[in-house]
Amino acid sequence: MHRAKADSVTQADIHVAAALIGETYDLAGPCMISIRDGVISGIEQTALIPDRQLLAIPSLVDAHNHGRPLSTTSFGCGGKPLELWLPQLATIPSVDPYTAAAASFSRSLKGGATAIMVHLTRAMGLTTLPEEAREIARAARDVGVHIGFAISMRDRNPLIYGDHQQLLETLSIEQRQLVEDTWLAPLPAIQDQLDLVDAVADAVVDASDHVNVQYGPTGVQWCSDDLLAAIADRSRQTGRHVHMHLLETQPQRQWADQNYPDGMVNKLADLGLLSPRLTLAHCVWARPDELEQIAYHGARIAVNVSSNLHLYSGIADVRAMLGAGIKVGMGLDGCALDEDDDGLRELRLFHLLNHSRGFQEDGLDWVQALRCACANGRHSVGLGPGGYLAPGMPADLLCLDLQALNRDGIMDVDPRQLLFARGTRAHITDIYAKGRKIVENGTVTGVAADDLEKELRQTFRAALAGKAVLREAWPQMEPAISEHYKGCC
Repeated sequence: MHRAKADSVTQADIHVAAALIGETYDLAGPCMISIRDGVISGIEQTALIPDRQLLAIPSLVDAHNHGRPLSTTSFGCGGKPLELWLPQLATIPSVDPYTAAAASFSRSLKGGATAIMVHLTRAMGLTTLPEEAREIARAARDVGVHIGFAISMRDRNPLIYGDHQQLLETLSIEQRQLVEDTWLAPLPAIQDQLDLVDAVADAVVDASDHVNVQYGPTGVQWCSDDLLAAIADRSRQTGRHVHMHLLETQPQRQWADQNYPDGMVNKLADLGLLSPRLTLAHCVWARPDELEQIAYHGARIAVNVSSNLHLYSGIADVRAMLGAGIKVGMGLDGCALDEDDDGLRELRLFHLLNHSRGFQEDGLDWVQALRCACANGRHSVGLGPGGYLAPGMPADLLCLDLQALNRDGIMDVDPRQLLFARGTRAHITDIYAKGRKIVENGTVTGVAADDLEKELRQTFRAALAGKAVLREAWPQMEPAISEHYKGCC
């Protein structure tokens, strides 16, 4: 379900009324942005007023996502903490991986992201993982986005953090069997998991220009020290990046303090996992000393403000992270505020939550917010320098309808004020990635995105019956899981 591949020509001259240029996102315009061979070759001021009143800004990088096909709230998984939300995802059926990935990437693209971190924590499983990876890579190519592609790795605590036997004893025989079959099946050996990542990388080697394969340990509470040490060692050998959740929730903080009294982040350093190759998602409950450790080793953090709010996890201290010297990227985690992958709205929320209070000057300003959203996440997804509109930089940019942004038209207003007050994906007209136009007049050029969404909804409705037993049992199992965490951990 896709159209012919979008025009591959990467030469263009884009006449805009205004642009945010350079590493400080200075306002310029009217100007002509020239693109040659996928790179910005020049930005020249012009006296001519363009016919279309456009604002050009760098495209966004979604530094942490999972490539889920649809919002999990559509499957009744909303309004609960992560520790309940995660196991309930097992009640969602599997669908064709190409359709799922292409629809997800199209939404992210229409929200302003031309690069997306895909932490594949739940494969569809309808084929082997290398075969599924090829389909996901094909979807990324057709949509026109670059993806970081981290393969899920875990070997402990599959359902709860702690003793599963105590939980099983609270369930009926039928429920216990369902839990064992669904969540407690044996996990692959460490070497097998490492080899699987290599197999995925081999399967998508022809797509290495737009897919960056990474190790994806799901989190310390789900990964033994032996597994994390093996990943650290293999990452050193191969240079492959690592993408992992860390201290997302209060139960994870409590579990970490009980199981690593000398400090969990210290343990990661001892294991060799902390390095510039590592990106840590969330870090909502990280302490100042842990942030200093992360900064010292050059690791990065991807903050996901809407996801953390939806799952009641809290608000990450971005100001403290930046103060420690950490490069922070902005992620959507498949759960922007309105569950629509709108990166521009996420940028606004990210800025507002982390701006200084009143007249203080210790918070996130427009420039810092744009760096987090456009530049800092590029390394995490396997891209080189960029995130700025300047000669020599990759031609990854958004064009926004400036007249629609300044909807009242009473007077000329600094476009940055408008962007950070009301910018959403509805204002995006065109998007370029490596100089190729992949969104035109708000429409993805490489795939029929609306048709993909319709197909997904129809497929999921038909497939729900196959999860009926699990869905019917879940309301009885959820309280048992909740009780465990009330005394966590």
